[in-house]
Amino acid sequence: MRNGPVPTPPRLLPRNDPRQYDDLAGEWWRPDGAFAMLHWLARARAALVPPASRPGALLVDLGCGAGLLAPHLAGKGYRHVGVDLTRSALDQAADHGVTVLVGDATAVPLADGCADVVAAGELLEHVPDWRRAVAEACRLLRPGGLLVLDTLNDTVLARLVAVEIGERLPTVPRGIHDPQLFVDARQLVVEAARHGVHLRVRGIRPSLSGTAAWLLRRLRGGTGGRLHREPRIKPTWSTAVLYQGRGVRHG
Repeated sequence: MRNGPVPTPPRLLPRNDPRQYDDLAGEWWRPDGAFAMLHWLARARAALVPPASRPGALLVDLGCGAGLLAPHLAGKGYRHVGVDLTRSALDQAADHGVTVLVGDATAVPLADGCADVVAAGELLEHVPDWRRAVAEACRLLRPGGLLVLDTLNDTVLARLVAVEIGERLPTVPRGIHDPQLFVDARQLVVEAARHGVHLRVRGIRPSLSGTAAWLLRRLRGGTGGRLHREPRIKPTWSTAVLYQGRGVRHG
């Protein structure tokens, strides 16, 4: 007979339930943890952000999670404010130098035109009203300010790759996405334009060889850690699954 406490089974939560992030709080900064791909995407998103053009420049990171963007912004000269609903994630973001703010991406408690850059990484596909989140992101930007984002397209292929396949591999936590919320790239461009931001989008994907090597290590129970290079996010011709956007707000 086995002695000791019986492990508590994981909670069964609806898809896209924010409480999942509390249950996965210990995974944010593990190099080969459940959020490993978010690290790869954060690096690629930060590459779209130029150095600050003025002292005191503000970057607002919507849906910042545990602050994964922060290491890739080091030295660029921004005050990094992170907005998220999950306090357990914000506590970790604060530990990585982010000024944190509990808030909803569709109603951000910051002033109009306060931001030089707004980042919305892997956020829009989690928001029931993504159009309101886009409106907020654009509202926060000063004229000439930069919007950078990445999200999943509203296509059959994206649902297949991100949900049907991705959740069967150690690349996407089970139930983290609701495919009904995926965001059509063409509609996103139109919506951003309504709020004064000319958004250009391009498809992106993880490098195939790097991802295969990473998956093999995970399946063997190894660790990527600092001993292995993480897979890179690369541009691709198709926006059908994952895509990146970059746009400037007109005056």
